[in-house]
Amino acid sequence: MDKFRMMFQFLQSNQESFMNGICGIMALASAQMYSSFEFSCPCMPEYNYTYGIGLLIIPPIWFFLLGFVLNNNVSVLAEEWKRPTGRRTKDPSVLRYMLCSITQRSLIAPAVWVSVTLMDGKSFLCAFSINLDIEKFGNASLVIGMTETEKLKFLARIPCKDLFEDNEVRVAATRYIKCISQACGWMFLLMMTFTAFLIRAIRPCFTQAAFLKTKYWSHYIDIERKMFDETCKEHAKSFAKVCIHQYFENISGEMQNFHRHQSKDTSDTEEEEKQRSDEDKLLGIKAQDDMNKVLWNWHTCKPALALRKDHLDIESNGKLNGTMNGAVNGFAKGHTHDVAKKEWAVYYSKV
Repeated sequence: MDKFRMMFQFLQSNQESFMNGICGIMALASAQMYSSFEFSCPCMPEYNYTYGIGLLIIPPIWFFLLGFVLNNNVSVLAEEWKRPTGRRTKDPSVLRYMLCSITQRSLIAPAVWVSVTLMDGKSFLCAFSINLDIEKFGNASLVIGMTETEKLKFLARIPCKDLFEDNEVRVAATRYIKCISQACGWMFLLMMTFTAFLIRAIRPCFTQAAFLKTKYWSHYIDIERKMFDETCKEHAKSFAKVCIHQYFENISGEMQNFHRHQSKDTSDTEEEEKQRSDEDKLLGIKAQDDMNKVLWNWHTCKPALALRKDHLDIESNGKLNGTMNGAVNGFAKGHTHDVAKKEWAVYYSKV
């Protein structure tokens, strides 16, 4: 159990590794779902194409949306996009970087589903069996004398073993369509791999500085939100402790004071230290209205991304004012000028 807890803490601290793990799990889940999925072509000319193409498109869209749902950065992106500007300007390049990162991870599972579906070829066979030229596969007498509607119904039954009588024609047509489907699958994989290679290889050559900037600030936004949430949790925990402690102090009355007089001083000091530590964690915010105001200000007017050095400025200003005042009043650096002192010798007589 400790190993799983350590692994979860590691993945939670490393957001990128966590999201890569989620994408890998979704990719494996998509392949497993397809292998356990029972393919049932309707074998009707009105529905074959819809069923085959729908099986090729609808699940990838679902996996794509699921990737957005499971990605925690979606809420960060939406919050950063919709927040008021306040003292902090919005950088569209950072928002684009976050959106592209989320989209790239969400496309992994759909790509796996499309690849596995095309390699298997069943949906391709169901969708395009009505477009076959049956004369290319041997016995052309099967469709002689059939009307166009009857011919379409005949071709639509090719994916179904139980409904198609001529097994030799069915096997030949199935192999032909699956061959085309697998060729499309390899072309799809090649296109996706080549696109990923171009993104990885060419982007740093042209926009490395901009890429580093957007990557840095996107990480900053994510880390800032996590630290703000952790600070709010710590504040809420300390606020609840102090509130409950004060409640029991008020409700107990004289009974609690009686027990305090009988207890040792060490326990009293320990309780006071704990209460002081909890009150220090409140950071001076000890009322509900004040906390609501702080949260509202954080949302409407986030602080500017410029670290202030107020204490250093105060110290430097104090030193500068002391020097100037000393120079004006005849002092240098807060001390008097060196003045020659006279020495006096005093003798006392015992007479």
